[in-house]
Amino acid sequence: MRWRDTWPARRLRLLGKEMQARLLKSAQLVTTILVTLFLTVPVALSLAAGVTSNYFQGLRRSGVTLAWIGEVWSLYSDSILLSLIVALSTLVVTLIIGVPAAYTLNRRSSRLTRAIEEIVTLPLAIPGLAISLALITTYGGYGSFRRSWVFILVGHVIYTLPFMLRAVMAVLASIDARTLEEGASSLGARPWQTFLHVILPNAFLGIVAGSLMVVTLSIGEFNLTWMLHTPLTKTLPVGLADSYASMRLEIASAYTLVFFVMIVPLLIGLQLFGAIVGRTSGSPSANGRMGA
Repeated sequence: MRWRDTWPARRLRLLGKEMQARLLKSAQLVTTILVTLFLTVPVALSLAAGVTSNYFQGLRRSGVTLAWIGEVWSLYSDSILLSLIVALSTLVVTLIIGVPAAYTLNRRSSRLTRAIEEIVTLPLAIPGLAISLALITTYGGYGSFRRSWVFILVGHVIYTLPFMLRAVMAVLASIDARTLEEGASSLGARPWQTFLHVILPNAFLGIVAGSLMVVTLSIGEFNLTWMLHTPLTKTLPVGLADSYASMRLEIASAYTLVFFVMIVPLLIGLQLFGAIVGRTSGSPSANGRMGA
């Protein structure tokens, strides 16, 4: 018998493989930590600058202050509130348009519906500057419309609608909505009853996922908004760019801090809401009510 076929040799090979696996996991962990630090340290330093009296003197020497946050609110409160209004309005419009459209496109699969789906998702492949330029060229002559925040809302709806559409369609495809619809019809449900009481509850997780993306993209969207905004319709990202260009670094960093304080709780709240509803709809009692 050769030595390589003996028990000690097999044991050594096994230990070597275990060591290689541990080294690989350790290297992956170290790489993940380094990449995370590379991405988060600049954000942390920027946020720290927003509560530092004088960033160039350092946090220890100058101390902590909330004065810059108050300065941001006094200068850009209108922009912050406008961003919330535009984001929530975008969410409402994309829900009203996107959910029924996703249901219809999933229900009727044909060349026409596939062409419509590609047209609706086309803005994903077009730069925001090109979309805004097209809107200005087409509707820029309508003065009151051009100067209102509704003009920005139109651009945000065009840009975010594909995300809502794709998220809802993916869930509808995974739950086999056609079978559910046929079952509801066999029990005497009308089309609108099927949509409200069967399709919407089952597609709710996709709606929540799409809502998360829509709100996040709308609040943080800059390229398209930069072209569409006027001096009276500055949103949060446009104000942030303005603060970095014309204000002190501390004010711009405090603006970034305000942005995080706004968007992070909103995203966490939407995720928790979706998780709670998902557990409720997945419980036996909920499924029994839906079946009834």
